[in-house]
Amino acid sequence: MLEEKVLQTIVKNKLIQNGDKIVIGVSGGPDSIALLDVLIKLQNKIKFDITVAHINHMIRAEAIDDQKYVEQYCKNKKIKCFVKQAKVEEVAKNQKIGTEEAGRNLRYEFFNEILEKTNSNKIATAHSKNDNAETVLMNILRGSGTSGLKGIQAARDDKYIRPLIECERKEIEEYCNENNLEPRIDKTNMENIYTRNKVRNLLIPYIQREFNPNIIEALNRLSQIASMENEYFKLQTIKIYNEIKEEETKEQITLNLKKFNSQKLVIKNRIVLYTINRLFGSSSGIEKIHLQDIIKLCGNNIGNKFLVPNKKVKVLVKSGKIFFIVNK
Repeated sequence: MLEEKVLQTIVKNKLIQNGDKIVIGVSGGPDSIALLDVLIKLQNKIKFDITVAHINHMIRAEAIDDQKYVEQYCKNKKIKCFVKQAKVEEVAKNQKIGTEEAGRNLRYEFFNEILEKTNSNKIATAHSKNDNAETVLMNILRGSGTSGLKGIQAARDDKYIRPLIECERKEIEEYCNENNLEPRIDKTNMENIYTRNKVRNLLIPYIQREFNPNIIEALNRLSQIASMENEYFKLQTIKIYNEIKEEETKEQITLNLKKFNSQKLVIKNRIVLYTINRLFGSSSGIEKIHLQDIIKLCGNNIGNKFLVPNKKVKVLVKSGKIFFIVNK
């Protein structure tokens, strides 16, 4: 049963504790409505509160019916439901980003807004085993590093949880049928315009047909292995960072140059990213070429040399030290 499988995922990954207050992102589709329905039932076994957040992207004419479906479901179950309407295509155009990215940004901004408003502590989304496989495959196609092979984690940042991550889409659809949920179907998911739709509707079925019928399971195994190995490297990176760090403030981090240069390349890359992430809360915008340039700069160890890999950070090598400086 899906309910038991979700409970096992929750317990194994410590996703929900007694007393948690959870915002559930619900589109009205099979995955999210199944997630909501299952979590309502699991309230008999774990004591937690539920709030629903639904965002109407206003792309399809039927989107208003999706909104009404979610509102009516929540009304029947006596669950508080927050709704937002946002013209995603206009936002994407104004921000000069893709519609998918704009939609994702708006969703998470809204979920976090409701989290604050309701004094909740977690956000649950309905990502499944299939979503994870698609993400891993997309990251491979983009030339991602090993961190991209982790795919979608069961939990992130002690806030985002994915209770359906070990469930396949066919199990979720069967659950909806068995429980007469009658979820809304987004027809745009069948339009092969976006990369994810192409991977879902064209690439994965082709691989299943011609190469490996169990590709979903195989990609999820790869994801689990990559996740374990990345966790090990993360711990090693933190350990070595603390050994070679000489000074850390909000404006600047200083590392010992000799100790940095003595590390293996894989650790050097991770230390650079980790250091920048500590300064800015993110290493976004630091590409492979930037890492190569920084490591080369440190290896040369000649005079007062510096790089500005992006507008935010300046990397200076001087007096046997590496300075990561907030660039103003």
